[in-house]
Amino acid sequence: MSQPALTPGAEHLLRDLAPQVLGAVVRRYRDFAACEDAVQEALIAAAQQWPRDGLPDNPRGWLIQVASRRMVDQVRSDSARRQREHAAALDLGQVVAAASVESQADEDETLTLLFMCCHPSLTSASAVALTLRAVGGLTTAQIANAFLVPEATMAQRISRAKQTIRSSGVGFERPAARARAERLETVLRVLYLIFNEGYTASVGPSLQRVDLSSEAIRLARGVQRLSSDDTEVAGLLALMILTDARRDARSGPAGELIPLQHQDRSRWNRAAIDEGVALLSATLGRGRVGPYQLQAAVAAVHDEAARYVDTDWPQILALYTLLERMQDNPMVTLNRAIAVAMVQGPAAGVDILDALAADGRLVGSHRLDAVRGHLLEMAGDRDGAVRHYLAAANRTANTAERNYLLTQAATVREGM
Repeated sequence: MSQPALTPGAEHLLRDLAPQVLGAVVRRYRDFAACEDAVQEALIAAAQQWPRDGLPDNPRGWLIQVASRRMVDQVRSDSARRQREHAAALDLGQVVAAASVESQADEDETLTLLFMCCHPSLTSASAVALTLRAVGGLTTAQIANAFLVPEATMAQRISRAKQTIRSSGVGFERPAARARAERLETVLRVLYLIFNEGYTASVGPSLQRVDLSSEAIRLARGVQRLSSDDTEVAGLLALMILTDARRDARSGPAGELIPLQHQDRSRWNRAAIDEGVALLSATLGRGRVGPYQLQAAVAAVHDEAARYVDTDWPQILALYTLLERMQDNPMVTLNRAIAVAMVQGPAAGVDILDALAADGRLVGSHRLDAVRGHLLEMAGDRDGAVRHYLAAANRTANTAERNYLLTQAATVREGM
């Protein structure tokens, strides 16, 4: 007889609970790598036992209890940790009781884990990669895609991050207010990348992973409550809300990608747009304007246009030009090329793409070919448009994006 499978609801619950459970276990046992392994074992046990025995009354407490048992067993069997054995090898009843307390705590363990992973012993890039794994649940391949590096390189980076934490001697503890402030920039970058992966998944059959984008927004709201005076925190939250407001219009009935110019704007979430615009407006003029506020301003310009033809492209171009001066980021340049094409014509945008291709940082990225195909189509170069749409389709690992790019290539070819 085959093993019964988890229901979709239970799978979603496990994804949501994983970072919360990891945060609780890491705070108690402090060894990140070992705790991560213990939590993975607990998740596997849940996947095997819950379909057979039913969902426990307290799923989070159940997972913490099982992961804690694994940690206790490991401490007992590891002779190198004998001095910690007395403190860690708790009576099982104590473990269960502690797990119950953890499960009933009002504190958001995922938010705690987020700040914990942005560890002072790590470089910013390593902290971001580690946190994307622990908090976002992203695979190594997805994280590598976000950083535009090979998967093997990212796997080594994450492994080194865990080893650095283990050998640093710096406690893996819940940071105080001052430490949170020091880690805030890295935390914001992590949330930005988690949201982006959710809004347009790098791999898989679906265009979007709503679980990731929604979790990023939830955590950003939590960070804003902790740092209510920071304008960039508010800017990032506004950016997420304004971008996510278009979510329902981005996919068709079969999950197909619908580009911005063809979206039914009546399906945009007007309440979310109003919230995002109000949040952004409240931050402007309160201090230095940062990259997240500028990106939120771009999103607001798009959202406030009643029709695609009403989009204020000169304003968007000005915002991207300013953003590019702040950040040497190829994706910003790619977006500026689109704005330039809309204001000055496609040839001017293609010139920017040529320089970007020579730069080399987007080598292998499907987005450079996708944008080039779009601009060549605007310029009337149908052969070139088809060639680059197909090149982009071959490079993307997202099925919805691939199908859209193949459809674009076929449509342009039919018009030749």
